[in-house]
Amino acid sequence: MIEKEEQVDPLYELDDDDRDLIRDIFIEEIIPKLRKLDARLGNLNCDFAGEQYRNWNIVFRSSGTGFEIVDFEYDEDSDGMDLDL
Repeated sequence: MIEKEEQVDPLYELDDDDRDLIRDIFIEEIIPKLRKLDARLGNLNCDFAGEQYRNWNIVFRSSGTGFEIVDFEYDEDSDGMDLDL
């Protein structure tokens, strides 16, 4: 039996403005921290963009000399992480 793909409640969907805000903060604040940590790819909670995004994660990877967000994932059980050393 094939299981249905889990659906995210539309109330919790990110719109283009939300995604743009998260991307802007990721570029300005998070990428420098990822460079210090020699990160290459991973998942990161979006609470860095505000409490309203605490159940969202980004999937990122290195791209050339920078990083890119490749996906946004909803997870009610996700927790943030302090990237400051």
